[in-house]
Amino acid sequence: MKHFQILLSMCVLLLSRQGAVAQNLITTKHNLSVSGTGTIKAETENEVCVFCHTPHKAKKQDYSPLWNRSDPGGTYTMYSSTTTHFGAVTKPDGSSTMCLSCHDGTVALGSVLSRTAPISFGAVTTLPAGKTNLGLNLKDDHPISFTYDAGLAALNGQLFTPDAIAAPVTLDANSKMQCTSCHDAHDNTYGKFLVASNRQSALCYSCHNKAYWANSSHKLSFKTWNGAGLNPWPNSSYTNVSDNACENCHTSHNAGSQTRILSYLNEEDNCMNCHNGNVATKNVQADLGKIYKHNVYAYTSTHDEAEAAQVTLGNKHVECVDCHNPHATNNTVTSAPDANGSLQGAKGVDYSGTAVGAVSYEYQICFRCHADNALKPRYIARYRGVGNTRLDFATSNVSFHPVEDIGRNSSMTSLAAPYTVTSKIFCSDCHAGDGGVAGPHGSNNIAILKAAYDTTKFSNLGAGWAGSLNTRWPLCFQCHTSSAVATVHTNISGGHFMQYVGCATCHDPHGYDGSLGTGGGNILSAFEYLCNFDTTVIKPNTNNGKLIDIPGGKCYFVCHNPTDPSSTGNHVHLDAGSNFSDVPAMGLHGHTTTTVRKIKK
Repeated sequence: MKHFQILLSMCVLLLSRQGAVAQNLITTKHNLSVSGTGTIKAETENEVCVFCHTPHKAKKQDYSPLWNRSDPGGTYTMYSSTTTHFGAVTKPDGSSTMCLSCHDGTVALGSVLSRTAPISFGAVTTLPAGKTNLGLNLKDDHPISFTYDAGLAALNGQLFTPDAIAAPVTLDANSKMQCTSCHDAHDNTYGKFLVASNRQSALCYSCHNKAYWANSSHKLSFKTWNGAGLNPWPNSSYTNVSDNACENCHTSHNAGSQTRILSYLNEEDNCMNCHNGNVATKNVQADLGKIYKHNVYAYTSTHDEAEAAQVTLGNKHVECVDCHNPHATNNTVTSAPDANGSLQGAKGVDYSGTAVGAVSYEYQICFRCHADNALKPRYIARYRGVGNTRLDFATSNVSFHPVEDIGRNSSMTSLAAPYTVTSKIFCSDCHAGDGGVAGPHGSNNIAILKAAYDTTKFSNLGAGWAGSLNTRWPLCFQCHTSSAVATVHTNISGGHFMQYVGCATCHDPHGYDGSLGTGGGNILSAFEYLCNFDTTVIKPNTNNGKLIDIPGGKCYFVCHNPTDPSSTGNHVHLDAGSNFSDVPAMGLHGHTTTTVRKIKK
C-alpha cells in the first residue's frame, strides 16, 4: 500500500509538471493540437502533450518520461569530417531519436502509441519538406549522439572539456551530445526552441573554444547589411556581424555544405555574402572578377581544413581559407615581412620548406602554393630557377628582392622614399589589386600585380626610352626612381639596348635561384642585380657558351635582332683589356662589393 501511494504521488507530480510545461507550449509550433497557432496542426485533437507523452502504455526508455512515439526506423547517414575526432557514429540514439521521430520526415506526425489510429492532420501526414525536415541524411547537420569526453576535447584541441561546458547546454546521462543539448522542445523563448540565446554565438561557444576568436573581426565587427543584393543572414534575427558570429558562415541544420556545416556549398560564397561590398567595406568579390586572380570559383570541396600546409599539384586548389583563417582574421596592421591580422592563424611554409601551423610572415602564406611544386608555370623562360618562389627569395642567393630579409646592396641610388637599404617588403607590395582591395585577390595586370609591368619581349621604345619607363613599368617605380634607373642604364653602352627590350628581359623580379658566388658554371656571375635573362631573347655566346661575368667586367651574350626575333643577331665579347668605368649599384637587390660596368667606345 505504501509503495502504491509513493507511485501515485510521483505520477501526480509528473502530470502537474507536464501541465505547467504545456502552458509554455500553447503558443509555439510544438502545440500540434487543434488550438495550435502554427500552420501544421491536428484537425480535432484537443490534447497538447499527447503528441509526445502519455501517462499509460508509454515506451520504456531511460531518456524521456512517458514517451508516446516509436523510434524512427530509418537508416541514417551521420555527420563526419576529417577533424571531428569522435570516431564513427552509425545512427542517432538517446533523446535525439525523440526529435527525429517527427523531424526526419518519415513518421506520421499523428502516429502515437496511445491511440489505435493516427491522429489526423488532414492532408498533412509527415513533416513537410523545409528547413525543419532533416531527412535521413544528417551529414549537413550539427553532429549528434557522439561521446563528448575529456579525450575528445584533447584530440580536437578547440573544445572545452565536458566539466567546463557552459550551462544550460548539457550532455545526456551517457555523456553524449544530443539535440536536447541545445534545444528545449517545451520552450521557445529564445527562438528555434534553443535552451538560451545564441546572440554572438553564445551557445556555440559553450562547447567550442576556437583559437584567436576573442580578437577576431568576425566577433568584434558591428557592420550591418546595406540592403543591396541578398540578405547575408536570411535565417537570423540579428543584424550585424558580431551578433551573428558563427552563423555568418555556418548553419546548424540543412547546411549547404556537408563539410563543417557551411551555409553554402561553394566555399567562397560563405565569404562573399559579406565581402561583396554590402557588409564589409572592401569589395573582395569585385577583385575576384578581374582578369588575373586567385580563382577561388574554380574549385569546390577540394580544400580540407586537415590538409597539409603545402598545396601540391595533385591537390591543386585555391580558396579564401587557404590564406585566411575566418576565426582569427582581424584588422591588425604590421610591417614587412610580418603577417598582418587578416592572415593570422593561417597555415604556411617557411623559408626552409617546413610547414608551419600558424604563419608569422606573409611570404609563408605564398609559399604554400608557390614553392616546391609546379602549380603555376613561369611567365618568362629564364636561365636559372624552376619557378620555386621560396628558392628565388633565399637570402643565400646572389641577389633577391628583400622579402625574407634586407638585400645585399649597402649603397643603392635608385630607391624612392620611404625605402632604404634596410627595407623589407611584402609579396603583396607588388601582387595586389589595381586600386581594389589589398592583397592578391585579383587585378587587371598580369600576375595579379598592383600596377602595370610590361613583359613584351621587344618593347621597341626607341631613342626616347627613358621617358617611357614610368608608363610601361610603373610597378617598378613604386619603389625605385625612374631617373636613377635611366642614368644607370644610359651609362651601360649608352643604354642602346633599352630602345628594344624592357625590365623583364634582363631582370628576374623575385631573385636568382642559386647560391652566392657560384654563377652557374659557364654562365659565370651573371645573376647579380637580379639579372636572369629571358632565354628567348638573349643567348650565350656560341664560341664559349657564356653570357656575362659582372665581377670580371665581361659580356659574352648574343642578342636577337629586335626586328627579327628568329635571327641570331650580333654578340659582344669583352676581354680583360676593355676600357670600363664604374657605375653605382642600384635597386633593392644586388651585391655589396661589385659594381656594374659600361663600355667606353
